[in-house]
Amino acid sequence: MRGKHIIVAVSAGIAAYKAIEVVSRLRKKGAEVKVVMTQNSTHIASPLTFGEISGHPVAIDMFEQVHQWDVEHIALATWADAYVVVPATANVIGKIYAGIADDMLTTTIMATKAPKYLCPAMNTEMYNNPITQRNLEGLRDLGYHIMEPAEGWLACGITGIGRLPDPEAIVNWLESQICKSNELEGTTVLVTAGGTQENIDPVRYIGNRSSGKMGYAIAEQAVRMGANVILVSAPTSLPVPSGVEFVPVDSALSMQHAVESRYDEVDVVIMAAAVSDFRVLHKAEQKIKKMESMTLELVKNPDILQGLGAKKKHQILIGFAAETEHVIKYGQDKVIRKNLDMLVANDVSKSNAGFNVDTNEGYFLYPHKDPKEMPNMKKIELAHNIMNEVVELVKNK
Repeated sequence: MRGKHIIVAVSAGIAAYKAIEVVSRLRKKGAEVKVVMTQNSTHIASPLTFGEISGHPVAIDMFEQVHQWDVEHIALATWADAYVVVPATANVIGKIYAGIADDMLTTTIMATKAPKYLCPAMNTEMYNNPITQRNLEGLRDLGYHIMEPAEGWLACGITGIGRLPDPEAIVNWLESQICKSNELEGTTVLVTAGGTQENIDPVRYIGNRSSGKMGYAIAEQAVRMGANVILVSAPTSLPVPSGVEFVPVDSALSMQHAVESRYDEVDVVIMAAAVSDFRVLHKAEQKIKKMESMTLELVKNPDILQGLGAKKKHQILIGFAAETEHVIKYGQDKVIRKNLDMLVANDVSKSNAGFNVDTNEGYFLYPHKDPKEMPNMKKIELAHNIMNEVVELVKNK
């Protein structure tokens, strides 16, 4: 997003306050942001706040003194690389589709040639109304990008579809759309993520500390590069990335089935999931009652990555390894033993790397190349580096 010029247009939905965080997150990713507001939206969120967060005056009134010599709405329209309406109310969606240009928002969106993105948010009945759906479908046909609203508790006191997604999800969706390239167009990438869970009884399970952040960041970056992405995920608290085929699993065996059943149709497999080494031999059908001690008999789970390496044909296979010592030595052994094209070896003995943190570090290991050290960085940045390696592997395949 660095260097992108983005207009965030705010209409008068009750979720207008969320647009403040959207602007903040876009700026943190390096985008330059200018804000346009409808007059009514200023009763919900303060233009002063948007001005401070964006670093630019907020455009509201068509007839106020302009901040430059160009006509204001035309100047904004030509400045933008992307135009985002968040939240997009039923009213503003209808006006845009009808071609009504009677305020700063509707005139600038009509004048701009930049790609346009709408984040609808409204009452469930308003969203499901055939007129709203007709308007949204018509805008899609005109090339507008529409983010599906979330389901949840709404300001009107009901639970249903129409809720504005969280700002993090909105910005991730925008990034996947705005920063999209065609480097991996026509390539199918399967990514695994999260930590598998092995049930002890209907309530308890054996798990690990994986948050899924690394795998999800890789899936998002693969989408941005134009790949067809299948995300096979163990349970996490993360929102599903936009643009992926999402396959939820829980245990190691269910992940194995999901991956192997799709293996022949994919070009790249990135096994970022933390897969349980063992599972419980005899799972209890009912909750086990509290007792002084308990003995569980565990059996070894299949090594999914090694199994894929043994049957590899055209696929590029990338694994992950979490080590606390001898990171390169142990990692190189896995590269050869599991027939990998690349291994991301993480040193999880450090507090700022590995599970449940936003950063990671380690090495990229290969069968026929020297290791490449990765200094501590955000997992999003590491995902970008990993996918750049994938691009090179695909080119040289």
